[in-house]
Amino acid sequence: MKTRITELFGIEHPIIQGGMHYVGLAELASAVSNAGGLGIITALTQRTPALLAAEIARCHAMTDKPFGVNLSFLPAVNPPDYAGYIRAIIEGQVKIVETAGNNPQKWLPMLKEAGIKVIHKCTSVRHALKAESIGCDAISVDGFECGGHPGEDDVPNFILLPRAAEELKIPFVASGGMADGRSLVAALALGADGINMGTRFIATQEAPVHDNVKQAIVEASELDTRIIMRPLRNTERVFLNRATETVLEKERTLGPAITFEDIAPELAGAYPRIMQQGDMQSGVWSCGMVAGLVRDVPTVEQLIQRIMGEAQHIIDQRLAAMAAA
Repeated sequence: MKTRITELFGIEHPIIQGGMHYVGLAELASAVSNAGGLGIITALTQRTPALLAAEIARCHAMTDKPFGVNLSFLPAVNPPDYAGYIRAIIEGQVKIVETAGNNPQKWLPMLKEAGIKVIHKCTSVRHALKAESIGCDAISVDGFECGGHPGEDDVPNFILLPRAAEELKIPFVASGGMADGRSLVAALALGADGINMGTRFIATQEAPVHDNVKQAIVEASELDTRIIMRPLRNTERVFLNRATETVLEKERTLGPAITFEDIAPELAGAYPRIMQQGDMQSGVWSCGMVAGLVRDVPTVEQLIQRIMGEAQHIIDQRLAAMAAA
């Protein structure tokens, strides 16, 4: 299947594995790329640029297909060494970067001079237009359904994607609620050029996370996520567990006076405990509503082939039959 996204990134299928903390390692990124999609290493999971360079080298050893690196620009008192991370990306011969968080404009010249294509994650049309205006090559449009940070507008993809299609000139993919061939066909119908999947890729055999995490997703319904940190204007969709309930209770009790320090025990250091050790109640972790559509833990190749087969069947059989009627 050819779309503007497959042409832009030199991939076979219009499926991107989004950046995910303590999930986007070389094992998963290479598996996605080898299966014809675009795998993504998450830069800030690596504590230093040197560790990121080593992870990029590991991924190159596992695949000769294109893969990218996610780099999130986050507000921080002591920000990461972003220049160092970008140097590691450039020196590692990575040609695709997924940016997220704050405006990446400051760093675009370094990336562009190295011939790197940039896809920026946006939760609104106005932010997507800004990313287009500063020179990003593509957009990942994140609807309210997505795991992680859905922004503050609460617009789901059935509205957000066609609005993006009306306004954007550059290619974009749908992120949030994407899980199968139906998702892909729907995204294409609404104007997107492909899909970005996060939660669905966690529940694969190659995802380097504890089996408890994968089983939690398989057993979850679409009702098993919650929105936290809205009072801090840092809204995040996370899996419903004991830590999430504690954060929500603190938000109810403290109201507008709540600070990040009040909920730090539930957030700080949670990802290693959950993703690596499988301690599912020890902290909060990002998860999309799409968990309600996840039924199994296939290999990445099985998943991507299934998605493409389902999508082709829907287009060739169901929709074609309706058009002919």
